[in-house]
Amino acid sequence: MIQLITILLILSIVLPIGAYVIMRNRNTRIFTGKKMLTTNIIAFFGVLVVSAALMLTGNVGVAAEGAADASMNVGLGYIAAALVTGFSTIGAGIAVASAASAALGALSEDPKIMGKALIFVALAEGVALYGLLVSFMILSRLG
Repeated sequence: MIQLITILLILSIVLPIGAYVIMRNRNTRIFTGKKMLTTNIIAFFGVLVVSAALMLTGNVGVAAEGAADASMNVGLGYIAAALVTGFSTIGAGIAVASAASAALGALSEDPKIMGKALIFVALAEGVALYGLLVSFMILSRLG
């Protein structure tokens, strides 16, 4: 079953790209780049969803009585750590984009404020570090 899913995932990537290359060499506009990308995305995620559904319907054995609750807590802990890290880095990226562009604009007018500009950019990057620290704290409680 896993080999079949792996083959389908590889084919969902290779076939649209191959069709695009073949059609481009024939100079036909039937299969454009946008259609190739759309087909690739739909096929890849479609196979992924179907494979996840098929894998979840199998029989899952539990080793002990409390193992199901413990595995649920561990799984939710990993999801929480991933969300904390992901959202904090997205927020830091937005903050750095704003602070760095403003700092570059200010530096072009007055080069003496280099230190102040770097401080504001570093403060924006600190948001990602705080998120990473919180995710380490969550992961340390799981172990």
